[in-house]
Amino acid sequence: MSTAILTGPPAPGSSLDGDLRSLGFDVRIASGAEEAGVLLADVPAGERVALVDPRFVGHPHALRLALTDPRFPAAAVPGALAAQREARPALARALSGAPTVPGHPGTPAADLPGTLADALDADGVAVHRPQLGTLVATVPTDAQARHAARAAVEAVDDEAVRLRSAVKAHDGFFTTFFISPYSRYIARWCARRGLTPNQVTTASLITALIAAGCAATGGRGGYVAAGVLLLVSFVLDCTDGQLARYALKYSTMGAWLDATFDRAKEYAFYAGLALGAARNGDDVWALALGAMVLMTCRHVVDFSFNEANAESTGAAAKTSLALSSRLDGVGWTVWARRMIILPIGERWAMIAVLTAVTTPRIVFWALIAGCAFGACYTTAGRVLRSLTRKGRRSDRAARALADLTDSGPLARFAARLFRRSGDRSLGVVFAAIATAGLLSAVLTWPFGDRQTVIAAVGYTIFAGLAVAQPLKGALDWLVPPLFRAAEYTTVLVLAARSDSPGALPAAFGLVAAVAYHHYDTVYRIRGGTGAPPAWLVRVTGGHEGRTLLVTVLAALLAGRGDDFTLALTALAVAVALVVLVESIRFWVSSGAPAVHDEGETA
Repeated sequence: MSTAILTGPPAPGSSLDGDLRSLGFDVRIASGAEEAGVLLADVPAGERVALVDPRFVGHPHALRLALTDPRFPAAAVPGALAAQREARPALARALSGAPTVPGHPGTPAADLPGTLADALDADGVAVHRPQLGTLVATVPTDAQARHAARAAVEAVDDEAVRLRSAVKAHDGFFTTFFISPYSRYIARWCARRGLTPNQVTTASLITALIAAGCAATGGRGGYVAAGVLLLVSFVLDCTDGQLARYALKYSTMGAWLDATFDRAKEYAFYAGLALGAARNGDDVWALALGAMVLMTCRHVVDFSFNEANAESTGAAAKTSLALSSRLDGVGWTVWARRMIILPIGERWAMIAVLTAVTTPRIVFWALIAGCAFGACYTTAGRVLRSLTRKGRRSDRAARALADLTDSGPLARFAARLFRRSGDRSLGVVFAAIATAGLLSAVLTWPFGDRQTVIAAVGYTIFAGLAVAQPLKGALDWLVPPLFRAAEYTTVLVLAARSDSPGALPAAFGLVAAVAYHHYDTVYRIRGGTGAPPAWLVRVTGGHEGRTLLVTVLAALLAGRGDDFTLALTALAVAVALVVLVESIRFWVSSGAPAVHDEGETA
């Protein structure tokens, strides 16, 4: 139960008390700011608390947006403020110093929640102020203003606003024009029948897994069914987020499911296509693994760049190219630029259609070509913006980048051993040298050659040098994706060049397990809880430890039948078990954040 404190008795005829109770709040009434502070102190520290001006007039959905969204430590609309556990101390401090009406010490000044929201901002607590659009939220000061506000409330279709707000603001072209026009109504249908976003997310996963199973049959009928079911799965994938926004039912479990199931569905479908092709005598496991490597590295570029620049403000944020800014003013270019990067809607539509009418080999080549172009386009633009960026990267951004590198004990030891003086970061230079040297070796030397092990040792040393200084350089956000490309591609190349039967499917499983760990790291950082525990990185070896281990296994097991396959399988199972158990433990715990993608094209 959450608690709402009215800073005075509600106005006659007001439905405010009932609206707050319908949102799950236990309503208490204070006689002034001083008593509001006393009531606030009586609310258990772990509960959400809201302060509402008794004169508030507005839509219940405006209150819902401000007071019930768990993703933000504090949120406010005119006349109402909510604070979660982490913002409660700052709220108490702000309330103790709240201004009062002169001559009436116990009477709060006009719009006390608004004043407190400004105080929280000044105290370092980011207060979320949702966009209300046509929704009304106001604190009228006289009877005439109250009458006008109530008339404005009556004139707005609250349900239509909820349906519009259920859709993400910056979706791709396919999602915006081919899915959202009807999926929002599916979300409303689900909400009215008591279905939760987690249930819809699970239904989307099950549908995608059935689609992968159909693709694995290798028959044309199976491919057609797989394409149709993949689109159905995507509709449900859109619906779960829209249901969460429509009903504001965000949860920690939903955060975990939403953050991981998209990748699980897509990569399971890749595996299904590869199995289906194998039934027809076409081995495309290398292409399936290559598509997964490319997709994961592309996402790491997105995550790393966003974390590196999350706190940029003012001049530091004004780094967009002039041409890009001009293009933003031309409507069709916005959609064109969203489409050419092949976001999830366009990507899944392409995969579904090509699966139904062509072969898995064509699907993978089209996917690789499209994603490679999109990755080059977005990365080039970000590199140019980074080179013109003003200001130094924050310590918080540098820590996030260091966590995203997934550096294990070997790289950390090398970092301490070769730590340099000064504060100039050369992280991207050393990461590029490490990646280029390792990939050149595994591509040039025969499978199992001892030179690849030496190259992996060199990779470990340079990986340590890359993180020896804080990653505050202009291009240091490229360090995590370079390490991902090095590790994943090494596994792919060694498996492809080995004579061990089944090595590529085993490598697919290993990369999938490691990629899950890296996605899990991203969403923990986004939720503000930091990277996974240090013991997990030590146990899994870090990117450099796993890479060195795979090269050593290749050298030791070359020419020994399927031993290399068995080794990759065992490593994949071990990594998957460790990271999944820890991830599940974290995401179902009370300390997990409610993380949802808003406006991201994935």
